Amino acid sequence: MERRRWYKAALAFTTAGLLLTGCSGTADHDNAKTSDSRYDGQPAPDSGQYGGEDSGNSEGAEDTSREVAPEPDHLSTFALDVDTASYGYARRTLAEGRLPDPWSVRPEEFVNSFRQDYERPDGDGFSVTVDGARTDREDWSLLRVGLATREASKEERPPAALTFVIDISGSMSEKGRLDLAQESLGVMTDRLRDNDSVALVTFSDEAETVLPMTEVGGNRDRIHEAIDSMEPTYSTNLGAGVREGYAVAVDGLKKRATNRVVLISDALANTGDTDADSILESIERARKKWGITLFGVGVGSDYGDALMERLADRGDGHTVYVSEKEEAHEVFSEQLPRNIDLTARDAKAQVSFDPENVEEFRLIGYDNRRVDDEDFRDDSVDGGETGPGHTVTALYAVRTAPDARGHLATATVRWLDPHSRTPHEESADLESGTLADGVWNASPRFQVTAVAAYFADRLRRGADEWESLPGAPGLDELARRADDLAERTGDRQLDELETAIRRADEIM
Repeated sequence: MERRRWYKAALAFTTAGLLLTGCSGTADHDNAKTSDSRYDGQPAPDSGQYGGEDSGNSEGAEDTSREVAPEPDHLSTFALDVDTASYGYARRTLAEGRLPDPWSVRPEEFVNSFRQDYERPDGDGFSVTVDGARTDREDWSLLRVGLATREASKEERPPAALTFVIDISGSMSEKGRLDLAQESLGVMTDRLRDNDSVALVTFSDEAETVLPMTEVGGNRDRIHEAIDSMEPTYSTNLGAGVREGYAVAVDGLKKRATNRVVLISDALANTGDTDADSILESIERARKKWGITLFGVGVGSDYGDALMERLADRGDGHTVYVSEKEEAHEVFSEQLPRNIDLTARDAKAQVSFDPENVEEFRLIGYDNRRVDDEDFRDDSVDGGETGPGHTVTALYAVRTAPDARGHLATATVRWLDPHSRTPHEESADLESGTLADGVWNASPRFQVTAVAAYFADRLRRGADEWESLPGAPGLDELARRADDLAERTGDRQLDELETAIRRADEIM
């Protein structure tokens, strides 16, 4: 209880400070809406060697993924991100006959929604793969940086202490929201280990602890009863739910376990504290003091994507979006248990482009994950958390010098050991001679990355602007590419991608 009292006291102080300083949510790109009715509402150089790329983290900042880094900046630095919610929500929106809001389209989440075949390391940390392919636009290539963690093992992981914070507001009564969450939590409860622990917090107009931190062994029936007892009611006081959830997580903190808050919501806050900044502040304090991370699960046809993403980023976690039973079972029975274990903390990547051979570059996506170049080796600067079985992909558009020969880029990933917090680095190089002669002549998984990125770019630009990525084909060709890749790889996800692209083409 001492931890809980400390947490609530610190939270009260923080909230008071925010009110006194007038810190409140402001309109920014995350909340921008279109009026079009089709839319839903060598190792990395020492830090500072070349100067810093704008971090892109400021609220209201321009879309820096479309800006070419000016000379003499040849560094690009970002925190790792394994979110996939943007792609899942776009698929749901397109299936309903609408285009997603361009500001909800995050290209890196489209790219990272698909399996990759990168070589994996034996232990904790990352392997680094860098490859590329020339486009049909003169001197422009696509460069892919691939990071992979070790394979996930169901046998070897620490116990988990999971606090589920579940939205039971009126909007959660829609089919595919609370009912889907309850069914999936029930399946997960049967698959958790006896030494895992679970707590349940619900929120509507107020927050309530339905089940304190309870060990699964001997209590599965009790946990099932708590899950089944939830019914939708009233408004969405997301701030109260998050704060109560973290208080319960702090009170039930387990040593030598992975302590995580799992937020299940449509993230449409409309009651109580709807200011994202004060909610985010409470998450950050719990993360820094106790290492409690956040896993966000988005649901619903109307979904507060921007808020959920910001919450997960501040909580050193990630987000997914589910709309179907199969997806939900995958998240709760496979992804969540796999993410209980951590293989790296505060992971960042930095790509150093050779100034003699690379004239321009731009990182596709990662707008909210940019890090100042000089902060790459500053381990106090927040990075991303990853677990076993993860891959992270970043795609760059690169314009090479006409006579480019030899070294093009070095990609370096830096992370902290999840237990000792000892820093580690791993690097890989790319030479101009290894570029594939054409995107569609590259490996199948490289082509998948390209299709996903081109699709996201098309959705993000809306219906009328010319393509910003070099070599971008039309949607009809992208759909045919996805269909061909699905047949060649046997990957059912690519069938879903083809369907989403064809629906977008019909709407546009």
